[in-house]
Amino acid sequence: MAQSNYSVSCRNKSADQPVDDFLNLQYPLLDKYAISTVFGFVERTTLYGGRIFTGPELSDNDIQMLYQWEVGLKLPLTNTFVTEEEYEKEYALLEKYHRKGNSVVLVNNDLAMWIRRDFPDYEIEASVIKNISKQSTIDKYLDIYDIIVLPMDLHRAPEFLESLEPKIRLRLFITAACAFTCPAKTCYKSISKINKMPVGEGHELFDCSQNVLPREMEGFQEFDINQLMEMGFTNFKVTRNPKRL
Repeated sequence: MAQSNYSVSCRNKSADQPVDDFLNLQYPLLDKYAISTVFGFVERTTLYGGRIFTGPELSDNDIQMLYQWEVGLKLPLTNTFVTEEEYEKEYALLEKYHRKGNSVVLVNNDLAMWIRRDFPDYEIEASVIKNISKQSTIDKYLDIYDIIVLPMDLHRAPEFLESLEPKIRLRLFITAACAFTCPAKTCYKSISKINKMPVGEGHELFDCSQNVLPREMEGFQEFDINQLMEMGFTNFKVTRNPKRL
């Protein structure tokens, strides 16, 4: 069985908390040497999506510590709305972290192609926000993205999940929270708009589908990684358990 690798979240980590302390607290059963990348906010950029930026989560010292472990930094640049002019304004940030082993997770296809053209050492990952859930769509995006993150709800259809290929270029969540049962995921576009605004502004734009499509919340989920590995998957994404906040 091939060795697994994990991309883990530093969401809501305080920038002054050392990253090794954070990982030991949040992922006590996960050997840091099995971690391939750590993702979280660094300095501000309007390219962020997924979560509202309120401040850095990973310091320069944290990133140097990751590099010493040969663990990469993953930049969550999952804003839906990106112009080429905006991309050029963020060139310095992309240049700062451009190195083998680091990656970017993206939603916007144009941004993916610009980064591949200008920063070839980044691994380019398609975010779960893209909702790529069919083999034909996977095949379509393999020319743009190195890795594709699959939607969490595919865990409900294990036979279909097992049929998807190439597994070496697919990543699965092994934990999940509200996105697992969300029917619309309207928050992502609203967060993209908020992250274009000055920090602390625009929160009234936040849109949660629970307000119009109420659903039963299932809480924090942990999926059977052994079963997923038996299917042939080796790339996993781990989010923090809210009970350890």
